[in-house]
Amino acid sequence: MLSPQLGLTLLLVAGIASAQAPVSGRRYHRLLIHNATVVDGNGTPASGPKDIVVEDNRIADVIALDPVSLGRGAREAAQADAVIDATGKYVLPGLIDAHAHLQEERGGKPQPIEYELDIWLACGITTVRDVGSDTKRALELRRLSAEGKIAAPRLFIYPMFGRPRDAAAARAHVRELKQAGADGIKILGIDRDTMAAMEDEAHKLGLRIAHHVGVEETTAWDDIRYGTTSIEHWYGIPDAAIPEGVQNFPSSYNYNNETDRFRYAGHLWREADPARLTKVLQAMVDAHVAWVPTLDIYEASRDLQRAQTQPWFADYLHPALAEYFRPNPANHGSYFLGWTSTDETFWKENYRIWMAGLREFDRLGGLIGMGDDAGFIYQMYGFGLIRSMELHQEAGFHPIRIVEQATGNNARILGEEERLGRVRAGWMADLIVVNGNPLENLKVLYPTGVEEIRGGQAVHTGGVEWTIKDGIVYHAPELLAQVKEMVAKARTASATK
Repeated sequence: MLSPQLGLTLLLVAGIASAQAPVSGRRYHRLLIHNATVVDGNGTPASGPKDIVVEDNRIADVIALDPVSLGRGAREAAQADAVIDATGKYVLPGLIDAHAHLQEERGGKPQPIEYELDIWLACGITTVRDVGSDTKRALELRRLSAEGKIAAPRLFIYPMFGRPRDAAAARAHVRELKQAGADGIKILGIDRDTMAAMEDEAHKLGLRIAHHVGVEETTAWDDIRYGTTSIEHWYGIPDAAIPEGVQNFPSSYNYNNETDRFRYAGHLWREADPARLTKVLQAMVDAHVAWVPTLDIYEASRDLQRAQTQPWFADYLHPALAEYFRPNPANHGSYFLGWTSTDETFWKENYRIWMAGLREFDRLGGLIGMGDDAGFIYQMYGFGLIRSMELHQEAGFHPIRIVEQATGNNARILGEEERLGRVRAGWMADLIVVNGNPLENLKVLYPTGVEEIRGGQAVHTGGVEWTIKDGIVYHAPELLAQVKEMVAKARTASATK
């Protein structure tokens, strides 16, 4: 006679075996992800095996598969409309890219939006904060994504604010953006008086603020004073800790010359006084100013050859983007004209000090998010976010914390922590099923996979298998195959021209 536990186990296995596998691009009323090891976005270790029950677009239940719950698991398997067998796989919250741009052209040459959207989903990115693009088009794409009419992550739109002439114009523009339906505002190159006015107006209207601080009169102290949501990249933080108040630029320096700008950006962190920097970081923590460092986007500055020869370029780099990357003063971020080994040496040191600053900010209790700013400086959409995760590990963060930074922390920066960034009942069904353990090797998140030794044999494995956004199931390898075909056709057309 079968024991009750064995009987339930066989019933569960039979239910899984007979269930329908999901079809890419569909939302199911009841979807079961079976036998997964789960990494939540809250900084806790992996646990499993677990079943995750999705009803429409929400996580209905997360069931630990112990002897007590086997009966529930068997019932869920029998009632599911589709089942993903996650045996040997890891389930994470969908990744969130907190610094991205919707781009349908590069350098004036068309690049289909599906190219970017498909790569994001194939990389397990289910939410994107767009911080500057064509606002009207971005809002339309947000609507289409929310309605499930296009394959795309959920979108949060933060239009670029510009440089208003005075406080009154700044307040008026904030109201215009709110009326248009913006989720937040991206500021860059703003004057102190107009920054004060726009932030005050934005807070009144419930709009969050991302600040790409440039070399300008505002620094992190202004973000602390006015209540910015997040500082992007890192300009403004070391600047606020320079004893002289301004970096030691040569007399020939021209900020609008990007080779100058990025060359001497590589000297910036060494000029910050460590004691002053700690005070800046502590003040950011006290004022709840988050930091989205985008560690990937400047990596070419410290190792140009690596940046130019990334393996996924072979099949997935669109020709419009490839041409945009080439050194050209007309294209933002394509500044590698006369770039030297000395420049790379300074940037290597810059990264060491920058990463130490991130660790100190974390030690003090700061909120660190993650974005990639792809589409510039040899970084591809999606791939750049996973590279950022690797660089956060280089900076000294544990992979569990890195997953939290790319999911739960980014949800907090968006103000969406009560519905995004967790594998938890009641949260939105934004999930990824990964072939491998990202806590052991973050490279398994790359959709192109990895080479591993298993049973003495070399095997190709890894990659996100399924990306579930808002309950809609996408088969990541199918999306990546579509991207490869899209790129091949674009290259043929470009060669013909």
